[in-house]
Amino acid sequence: MRQVNWEDWDRKEIFDFFSHLSNPFYSVTFAVDVTDLYRFTKANRLSFYYSLVYLCTKAINHVEAFRYMVDRGNLFLLDQRISSFRDLKPGSETFHIVTMPCGNDIGTFCRTAREKSLAQTTFLDRAAEGIDLIHFSCLPWVEVTGLTNDRDFDPDDAIPRVAWGKYTEENGRKKLHISLELNHRFTDGLHIGRFYEELCRLMAEL
Repeated sequence: MRQVNWEDWDRKEIFDFFSHLSNPFYSVTFAVDVTDLYRFTKANRLSFYYSLVYLCTKAINHVEAFRYMVDRGNLFLLDQRISSFRDLKPGSETFHIVTMPCGNDIGTFCRTAREKSLAQTTFLDRAAEGIDLIHFSCLPWVEVTGLTNDRDFDPDDAIPRVAWGKYTEENGRKKLHISLELNHRFTDGLHIGRFYEELCRLMAEL
């Protein structure tokens, strides 16, 4: 990561404006066509969940605004964010959190994620946790149309929270609602739109 001079950041005025709010966080939920991803995962015997974590991580890292963060009053631009996702072992009713970089191959990520998740014996691998995370959640039992996350309130918290639920089928196409919870000091609707466009592009290229 590299430090950024506040005065050189074109978002400084917007950041300052939202810094006066007691709650600068907001959530947006939108539908995504995941038909191509579903077909790809079935054909290649990959986890749909891990695959979507991988693609969302890639799409977030593609948009520079998601990679800014503040630490002890200094502004930084991360090289990349790391996926930190909730998972369940087979037969378990208690989730655990798996944290790992996504790499550059979706198949390798899915296999490594499964191995790491099955081998993990603690709720959280604290050694893997850092300041460069993306938090992922999934509720595959219900169709998610809106969602908020628990958090320790910190106005400098720039970690994107990404969640989705059960996909639905309409006219032969599979659709999924994805929820993003973000800090308005760092991101706006434009950046969500760019994330959406990149995610759709990545799925179409599978």
